[in-house]
Amino acid sequence: MSPEIQRAAEILKRGGLVGFPTETVYGLGADASSREAVARLYAAKRRPADHPVIVHFADAESAFSWARDVPDSARKLAAKFWPGPLTLILKRSAKAGDFVTGGQDTIGLRVPAHPVAQALLRAFGGGIAAPSANRFGAVSPTTAAHVRADLGEDVALVLDGGPSEVGIESTIVDLSGGAPVLLRPGRITRPELEQVLGTPVSERRADSPRHSGGLERHYAPKTPARLVPPHELDREIARLKDKVAVLAFSRPDERVEYWLRLPREPVGYAQRLYAALRELDGAGCESILIEAPPETPEWAGVRDRLVRATT
Repeated sequence: MSPEIQRAAEILKRGGLVGFPTETVYGLGADASSREAVARLYAAKRRPADHPVIVHFADAESAFSWARDVPDSARKLAAKFWPGPLTLILKRSAKAGDFVTGGQDTIGLRVPAHPVAQALLRAFGGGIAAPSANRFGAVSPTTAAHVRADLGEDVALVLDGGPSEVGIESTIVDLSGGAPVLLRPGRITRPELEQVLGTPVSERRADSPRHSGGLERHYAPKTPARLVPPHELDREIARLKDKVAVLAFSRPDERVEYWLRLPREPVGYAQRLYAALRELDGAGCESILIEAPPETPEWAGVRDRLVRATT
């Protein structure tokens, strides 16, 4: 075990906060069993008290010990996708306090794949509550530098594991009510989930549990941003009078002050999305235009983040 991992685990055991990498985005970690530590986490993020956090574990057995009912569907998904970018919502066991569930009877569980996250979880030996390591509602961090810039001295230590591989938050599936419900799309798509489960995965309902990333506005840059259909992008650029920054698939337009071009495939786009939003936010423009991605299952996670960032 590296000295830095050991130090991070000791900070968590003392009730402190640690920034650490996962394959999705960087998380802000706290001892999930400590009311005081989780309260410190919520204060640092400025997160609403009724908004639950996902708890991370080193393996499925440890994760499922925080649930009082683990259906076969959960075990199937865990066997296929854990460790990985999938969060399962289950009925909570007595180990999960109100302070991590937002007062609900459900708990979000995940086993991350990043080797640094795995090393930290094994050194700590328990569940780590870990929402994204940024102020609540802002653009998520995908590098250690993003975490330090956002949280400063509110986090005792930031473990650097390089840029996040996935780049957007985990897929969230609710299994607490029987039939599977997709609460948040991510790298793992609805067709992939349905193939493993052998049953349809439905859309989020009005009575679905509150969950991370579930608010209408989230992942948002400070600069006002709008999502624009591809066929309307040229018209929008032409009519704007102020300095505009653009995130698009196409080549730069000379009329635009600041232009970023991202890949036309969803994996590469997601990897670079949050860093791109941060870069556009710092470009000194009055507004941001974002060319909308395709409406296909592979792009659902990216579209979800962009819709919430521009609402």
